[in-house]
Amino acid sequence: MNLPLDGLRILDLSRILAGPSCTQTLGDLGADVIKVERPGIGDDIRGWGPPFLKDQDGNDTRESAYFMSTNRNKRSLTVDIASDEGLEIINALVDKSDVLIENFKVGDLRRRGLDWASVHARNPRLVYCSITGFGQTGPYAARPGYDFVVQGMGGLMSITGEAERQPMKVGVPISDIMSGMYAAVSILAALRERDQTGVGRHIDISLLDCQAAWLYNQASNYLVGGAQPGRLGNAHPNIVPYETFATADGHINLAVGNDGQYGRLCQAIGRPDLADDPRFLTNTQRLANRDAVLLEIRAELSKRKSAQWLADLQDAGIPCGPINTIPQVFEDPHIQARGIVQEVNHSAAPDVKAKVMRTPIRMEGHEFGVRLPPPMLGEHTDEILSEVLEYNATTIAALRERGTV
Repeated sequence: MNLPLDGLRILDLSRILAGPSCTQTLGDLGADVIKVERPGIGDDIRGWGPPFLKDQDGNDTRESAYFMSTNRNKRSLTVDIASDEGLEIINALVDKSDVLIENFKVGDLRRRGLDWASVHARNPRLVYCSITGFGQTGPYAARPGYDFVVQGMGGLMSITGEAERQPMKVGVPISDIMSGMYAAVSILAALRERDQTGVGRHIDISLLDCQAAWLYNQASNYLVGGAQPGRLGNAHPNIVPYETFATADGHINLAVGNDGQYGRLCQAIGRPDLADDPRFLTNTQRLANRDAVLLEIRAELSKRKSAQWLADLQDAGIPCGPINTIPQVFEDPHIQARGIVQEVNHSAAPDVKAKVMRTPIRMEGHEFGVRLPPPMLGEHTDEILSEVLEYNATTIAALRERGTV
């Protein structure tokens, strides 16, 4: 069965994470993603290990777990775009592509004639997406952008961590990942318009813009209320009780989202009096008396083990959950039932099954599995040159001999 983006070709000139996470999503949905990499070197994150995929003898294959996390459902083409012959190949692919994605520093591709204006003149139907740290305009446009730096500049670290300790970043490169998500949504919108008008658009995605945009409720709390949000650890700025609680043998997360749930919580922990306490009747009152109500709840939850509390609270219809380690996540029966992990054959270790994540997108009528495992460097070079550009074997061999591919 055809996938939703079958027939779309994505020319991916991006590297590291934000751009590749975007193209991975498009590849998951059926697009043909051609990942362009430097001959002999490839995407920098190929070397971001250990861990590396191991072969059947337990030897490292030099295919990093980091690279494998963001490059499924793509084909790898090695091209030296600094050479004239390499540029000819890229321009030929521009002619046959629907989307070009790049994350070079602002102005770098202009020197090679691969900037938006040049590409648009060559193929007006092509959608061109630039992903940079700070966008194509503004005083920071020329700066390099990295997820960690942007998490700090974009306010996220100021609201992450405990109040009395240093600011903290999120445990995954979330600024990159969310920028990739915004890029994918923007590309799909531009393709929809292109199909109606025949003309592509230039999309300008900035990591800092995206980071600021997805502050969501914290940004609105400041813009509407005027108060500067701070670090609350795992507590919620607008809801009480909504945080992590210690039990007799560990911790659980409790997410009481309304007054009805609060009343049921009081019954479940054996403190119905707390539901009638005038200080705690509504969420607004509990916010005003946060320390007092939390003191009472913490005292009760510390008396029993996590598993006992989770069973009782779930029976009472109160949103709660454990704090799983990464291994526990993948041992969870629900995660296993949803099939978020897929075993695939990988060219670097053909005699073992490599475990890779698959897209979480579920759509009736489609199965979005891992069609192509994360590719080895240049694995599909000959295939792409012959299939897409119709180069013959002699031409490809000559390009390889000259180091162009």
